[in-house]
Amino acid sequence: MRTIGLIGGMSWESSAYYYSIINREVRRRLGGMRSAKSVMVSLDFAEIAALQHDGDWDMLGRRMADAAAAAERGGAEIVALCTNTMHRVADAITEAINVPFIHIADPTAAAVKAAGFTRVGLLGTAFTMEQPFYVERLRMRHGLDVIVPTRAERGIVHDVIYRELVQGEVLDASRALYRDVIARLIGRGAEAIILGCTEIMLLVGEQDSAVPLFDTTELHARALVDASLA
Repeated sequence: MRTIGLIGGMSWESSAYYYSIINREVRRRLGGMRSAKSVMVSLDFAEIAALQHDGDWDMLGRRMADAAAAAERGGAEIVALCTNTMHRVADAITEAINVPFIHIADPTAAAVKAAGFTRVGLLGTAFTMEQPFYVERLRMRHGLDVIVPTRAERGIVHDVIYRELVQGEVLDASRALYRDVIARLIGRGAEAIILGCTEIMLLVGEQDSAVPLFDTTELHARALVDASLA
C-alpha cells in the first residue's frame, strides 16, 4: 500500500469526505481493520478563496506547490488535490513533486466514458465552468462534449458553493435551484452531469436528476485507492 498525500481544506467539508471514502474503500477491499496510509496538508480556505477571487493564480500555484512538497516530505507516494477548482494550477504541483499526481478530471472522465456517455453537463465553481483548464481537459484529452450552464445559471451555482456549501450549509431552496439548472442542461442534450465541485455532492444526489450524476469526490477518492493498492 502506497501512502496517499491529500492537499485539503478547500473546503474541509469535502476533505472530510475524501478521508472517509478512502478509508472505507480500503477496508472494503482488504477487510478487517485495514485503513489507508495517508497524510493531509490542510489549508485555510478563507485565504485560498480570497486569492481565487482576486485572480492571483501565481500565488495560488505557489501555495499548492508548497503543500504538495510538504505532503511528499511527510511520506506521500501519491499526491492528490481535494478540490476541482485548484486544478487550475495542477502544473505547479507536478513540477514541485517527484511522485505521481492524480488529476481529478481523469477518473471522472473515465467513469463517464465507461458508462457509455459522451455529452455531459458540468457544474462547479465559476472558475471551473468558465476557465479552460478543466473543460478543455475533458474535451481534448478525453473526447467529451461538455455543456456548461448559462452565465446567469453559473452565477447561481457558484454563489451556492461559496456562500453555503463550503460553510456546511445545505438548503432546500438551493437544492431546488440546482435541480432547475440540471434540468436545463439535460434539455440542452446532456446525457449525464458531472458534479465538478467537491462540495456539490452535499446538496444533490441521483434523485435530483433525470440522468446519471458523476460525483468527482467519490470517483477521485476511489482512484486514489486504486493507485495506492496497485
